[in-house]
Amino acid sequence: MPQPKSRKIAILGYRSVGKSSLTIQFVEGQFVDSYDPTIENTFTKMITINGQEYHLQLVDTAGQDEYSIFPQTYSIDINGYILVYSVTSNKSFEVVQVIHEKLLDMVGKVQVPIMLVGNKNDLHMERVISCEEGKALAESWNAAFMESSAKENQPVHGVHCLSPSVSWIACNLPDSLKDKWV
Repeated sequence: MPQPKSRKIAILGYRSVGKSSLTIQFVEGQFVDSYDPTIENTFTKMITINGQEYHLQLVDTAGQDEYSIFPQTYSIDINGYILVYSVTSNKSFEVVQVIHEKLLDMVGKVQVPIMLVGNKNDLHMERVISCEEGKALAESWNAAFMESSAKENQPVHGVHCLSPSVSWIACNLPDSLKDKWV
């Protein structure tokens, strides 16, 4: 089997959108129902995709808002980004767009894989952002998209809630970055 490849992925979004819940569900297989604001945590996990092992570092960040200063550390040695909003919050959908703009300002024209994730899709009665709105935003960014529920441990298509995002980022580094991040 080939040597494991390292990938570092930052998870960004407004506060209370479920960034930590998604990350802990992916890494530890459990849902944390209580809200404890994150400063920053890094989780590690080994995964195998198409016979290739990846050593993942998932950087679970503090919730950002439209006035947050985008930390430069979120652009150093990061291979991809998962931008999370809650389908129950217009504010989180607005803020994720600001975060994306700040991210582009920080990383410049370098093509870094980005996946937009609409979380909390199990809260049907509280939904205010449609799946179509999320897809359209991701398409405008040339990013991948999915909806998920950290609580139910499922995206819309039935696999682990964060697996598609992580797998997509791990496998979709642009050719210009592949040598740098092997």
